[in-house]
Amino acid sequence: MPLLQLSAAQGPAECALAVAKAYALLQREALAQDVSLELLESEAGPERGTLRSLVLALDGTAADALAQRWSGTLQWICPSPYRPTHRRKNWFFGGHVFELPPTGDDDTVRFEAIRASGPGGQHVNKTASAVRATHLASGISVKVQSERSQLANRRLALALIRRRLSEQAESVAADQRADRHQAHRAIDRGNAARTFHGTAFVPDAD
Repeated sequence: MPLLQLSAAQGPAECALAVAKAYALLQREALAQDVSLELLESEAGPERGTLRSLVLALDGTAADALAQRWSGTLQWICPSPYRPTHRRKNWFFGGHVFELPPTGDDDTVRFEAIRASGPGGQHVNKTASAVRATHLASGISVKVQSERSQLANRRLALALIRRRLSEQAESVAADQRADRHQAHRAIDRGNAARTFHGTAFVPDAD
């Protein structure tokens, strides 16, 4: 499930209008390709009905391909609707694709009963109550031997893995926010991946 950010970066109101028009077109394309969209974040632009940026989650068989079509520098060619006498007709905005951090559930955890080690008396050495738990999707592994029963150690191991996954997801999310902020500020005005024309926002043939 990819994330797609559309951003006007530091462009004027016309660029923010282009983002709003792009969102409307993207919704139609997603519907035609059976891709669901979920709006995760949005920032309003300087004029009514405009968007400075938005972040979408795409889901479906064609989600990755659709997101990639909107990745890169995007160009809208149209006279300014806000400044009729303005000579500029080329407005640029950008698309950037991110991947969601992996999530897991208890079914993806492999448990292995092992003998406890370290201090704890004779009981530690005679039983296999200790547990090693490995989250298969992420590779996170923990060993728990603090409880006497294997069941209790399994529960504690799951709690530790959930915490590690949460910490990992928070770290990835922080990195992605930094990447999105950087992508929001920088757009290469040239070599547009897609170009759109006029107030109807008609795309060039792909």
